Formats: sequence, C-alpha cells, structure tokens
Amino acid sequence: MDMNPLYLQTVKAWPPDGAGSLAPAQIRPFAESDRTELLALFGRAREGSPSGSLWGHEESEASIYLTPYMDLEPESLFVAESGGRLVGCLTGCPDSSRLPSEEARTLEAIRRHHLMLRPRLAAFFARSTGDLLWAAARHRPRAAAFEDPRWPAHLHINLVPEARGTGAAENLMTAWFDRLRSTGSPGCHLQTLCENTRALSFFRRMGFTEHGPARLVPGLRYRGQRLHQRTMTWTP
Repeated sequence: MDMNPLYLQTVKAWPPDGAGSLAPAQIRPFAESDRTELLALFGRAREGSPSGSLWGHEESEASIYLTPYMDLEPESLFVAESGGRLVGCLTGCPDSSRLPSEEARTLEAIRRHHLMLRPRLAAFFARSTGDLLWAAARHRPRAAAFEDPRWPAHLHINLVPEARGTGAAENLMTAWFDRLRSTGSPGCHLQTLCENTRALSFFRRMGFTEHGPARLVPGLRYRGQRLHQRTMTWTP
C-alpha cells in the first residue's frame, strides 16, 4: 500500500538524542530493515502499562504480539520514527483469520521457549490455574478471543513512554484507519485492560466503544491486583 508519511503537528515529541531538542515523529509503513530495532523496542514500548508484560520473558511475548505481524502481515504494520530511531509501532490485521489465533501463538511460544521449565514462569502458570478455579467458583467470565464478522480486524499499539502524549499514537491510528478503509474492512476490535485507564480513554477518543463484559485475565497482576480484559470495537 502506498502511503504518504504522516508527521506530528504537536510541539512535544521524543528527544532521541537525550538532549533538549524535540524531533517530530514520522509515521510510516514497516520495512524489513526495521526488524532488529523493533524487536529491541518491544519491551520498552510496553513499559509502565498494566499490560506491559505477561510473564516477564520478552522474547516469547514478542513471538506472540510482534513477530507474527512482521512475518505474516507486514503491510499492516506501522512504525513511529523520531530522529532516526523507532519510538513505537502499531501491529494489526484487517482480517484476523489470516493470522494464527492468539491462543495458538501463545501455546507455540510456551513450547518453543520451554517456558514451563522456567521457575518464574512456572509460578505465573500456577497462578493462572488458581485464577481459573477462582473465576469458575464465582461464575466470573474469563478472558477470551473475540470473533465477530462485524469487526474482523484487530490491532495492538505501543509507544515508548517519552513518545506518549505527543500525537504519535493518534497518527499511528490514522494510518491504521486508512489501511482498513483501503481494504474495505467492515470494522475493527481490540482488547485491552480495564485497569489501563489511559488506554481506554485514548481508544474512546479514537472512536472505539466497549463491547461485552469485563473478563478476568488469568495469571496477570498489576500492583498486586487481578486484571480484566476489555474488548472494544470500531466501525468506519
């Protein structure tokens, strides 16, 4: 897809050289030459968020939420670049059935990276089992994949902390909406966390609305508290 670069029209941007000068962020399609830097950015771009990490093993988490998009849906991946460095990205797919399901990607990551053999991660999975039993006893809905032909597309978006609030996220979403319209997608969904109030506010501003109940995410904790999945949808 051809797309003219989009630039921030804001005063604030991330100073990539660590100095006081501000560099506006350019939004552009992913290029294969971005792969190494984008993988290195993965953990940093989720820093400080309730959804920042699943089990604290960046390589396996990237194999769920980043690498499949670079490999299978690169035309739907956009990056934010400031001063010659990447500061964020948006991964997505206009038709989610074109990618392996998140459950399948997670199971493959567990197998490939031998996660069950790592003591820290084994504790996460044990906690997940406990949460599932807790939810079943109380008849609480648990996190689940979302499938609805009205909203077949989905996305994930992440920025380094310094680039948040600069307008880069809005411009990434603008590029994504243009992509969806160009493919004729009828709609898009995303799944975030109820406890990530900043993300919820942002997605509402971008036209997404809550869909369905909050659902417990087994195993995840933020500041010692259980976390809950929130599904949101957008229609052109």
